[in-house]
Amino acid sequence: MAALESTTAPRPPSVTADGGPERVDVPREAGLRAHLDPANLRSFALSTPGRLIAIGLLLIGVCLAAGMMTAATVSDRQQALDILLDNTEPDANSSHHLYTSLSIADAAASTAFIAGGLEPEAVRDRYSQALGEASAELVTQTGHVGSDDGPDARLRAGIATGLPVYSGLVETARANNRNGYPVGAAYLSEASNQMQTVLLPMAAQLQSHRSDAVSAAQRHHVQPPWGPIGLLILALGALVWAQFDLSKRWHRVLNPGLLLASAAMLILLAWTVTAGSVSATEMIAGRDHGAVPSSRLTESRILTQQARAAETLKLVRRDATGDYDRTYESSVTRLNELLSGYPSDAPASEEITQARAALTRWRAAHQRMNDSLARGDFVGAATVTTGPGAADAAAQVDSLDRALGVGLDATRKTLRDNISGATRALDFLAPGAMVLGILAAGYVGLGIWPRLREYR
Repeated sequence: MAALESTTAPRPPSVTADGGPERVDVPREAGLRAHLDPANLRSFALSTPGRLIAIGLLLIGVCLAAGMMTAATVSDRQQALDILLDNTEPDANSSHHLYTSLSIADAAASTAFIAGGLEPEAVRDRYSQALGEASAELVTQTGHVGSDDGPDARLRAGIATGLPVYSGLVETARANNRNGYPVGAAYLSEASNQMQTVLLPMAAQLQSHRSDAVSAAQRHHVQPPWGPIGLLILALGALVWAQFDLSKRWHRVLNPGLLLASAAMLILLAWTVTAGSVSATEMIAGRDHGAVPSSRLTESRILTQQARAAETLKLVRRDATGDYDRTYESSVTRLNELLSGYPSDAPASEEITQARAALTRWRAAHQRMNDSLARGDFVGAATVTTGPGAADAAAQVDSLDRALGVGLDATRKTLRDNISGATRALDFLAPGAMVLGILAAGYVGLGIWPRLREYR
């Protein structure tokens, strides 16, 4: 029993070498639990050091988010401009060339037929070249946009399928015409009907889709980047508020770190607004002096070929119904409106003045053709329409089409130059936004840290 009591008796407290009681360490896990206790965390969050840390983290996060969002938005806009310059605009230009090439081929086929027998080599070459260019544009567009199943792909496939059928009808008409068979005119009429009712409408839809894509890209770019601008204003406002809050608590006028962070955000905001405005201005100039005049000239060139095809088909068909005359007059009237309304400050305005003069002379030649037909002089009418004379219709059509081609090249160059200018205006903004965002976040840390050290 005595042994049992001695075994369970309490041990005397340990003492240190100097005679004091030995210190017993609190387990580390117990200390961690005490720090993570919700009551302690709430108390720390409501304390001044906790408030400083929360303000600092919030400001750092807002500054980094503003810099990253601005950089991402600018990069996306530059990428969209690159796609517009390298893909969308070339596709629209190719669609225009496809339409005009088909129209030129149709007009040239009718012109060659009027000659009878073996057509002039120059006219035949123009027809062959126009068909070749149309085929090349189909290949070019397929290479640009890739293989998709969208409506544009179906339109290109329809044109590629119908083009050999059209050329086959033209060749059949030529063969019959060389042999003096009247049925050749019927084949040519059928070929032209297929071109006017099948191929050209599909080409017009394709051109409209690609032009709409260019217009949509322009409209999107001129809209301000409200997201980054709003976040930058929020970051700047938060920094200003933090300045006043800290100045009231510590009775100091300015916090150098927050002041530098505010300056960085203000610089980034001004840079974003200025560069975006310059870029949008370039795009608007490209639209007003490039895309809009180009659209006018594109329609003018198409109307020119439609009127020319109607003029020549009237001779081929010996038309007495007036259908081809109505087509010619409606096309020429609209063409005159477009050329007369062409802006004087737009590119190639002098060439368009020459085009209006050529149109006037063409209409006079067309009237002479009608007068010859009214007298029953078919040979004289054919000479006025397809002859080599400087005052004949063929020369005026060539002069008109050449002036429109020069105008289209000039307006396209203006559009592409402005798109490039819009891209250059955003250069260095994306990396600059990242750098300024990081700098602002670092300055926030430098401004908050001295205040936290006062509570050590």
